[in-house]
Amino acid sequence: MASRPIFVPNIDDMVVEEVKVNFRWHSGMSKTQKRKNVASLHEEAAKLGLKNILEVSTKSPNALGQSLSAMNLLLYINGVAVPLECAFQGSKVFEYGGPYVELFHRSPLEAKRDPRLSTSGKLIGFRFRGLTWELEPKSAFYDWLYLQALQQNRDLADQLLKYEGFTDIEYNPKKSYSTQARSCALYVCLRKMDCNIEQLIAN
Repeated sequence: MASRPIFVPNIDDMVVEEVKVNFRWHSGMSKTQKRKNVASLHEEAAKLGLKNILEVSTKSPNALGQSLSAMNLLLYINGVAVPLECAFQGSKVFEYGGPYVELFHRSPLEAKRDPRLSTSGKLIGFRFRGLTWELEPKSAFYDWLYLQALQQNRDLADQLLKYEGFTDIEYNPKKSYSTQARSCALYVCLRKMDCNIEQLIAN
């Protein structure tokens, strides 16, 4: 068994609700095994009344979910398309180095696996286009980046509004704080509350 969160936009309370669901885990690293885990997670969620859920990752069986993965979703910086994963990794500031902005122009896998990200000391914050972000609130910088990318890709973003919850099978809350699934739920919450997202993400 395993446990993963489902991120649900709670419009009444103006928050993203995190619902932990236990499900049968299928071991293995192949896409087939990952998709079995997605199906198992969503089946258990349905028993709790959580339906119409979108898996947001490269392992999603849904083309929209794949497109919204940080590995595929593009953020346009001065007219240049940068995978969101690269923008996130390339903005990290460590005790002894960073940000490594050259990672903006690598593939998402290369950026994520760059050895400097694990040999430059403790992560102390983020720096992106002259703006400095602290580590608290824990997912604030990632969410801010992701919301920018969604605003730039409204054809994808608009489709999120028909879903009631979001998962990311690759996300392990014991190892990280940021996930594209939470960012999607936050976007839906803001849209349905008629918030001015452009103003919220303005530099």
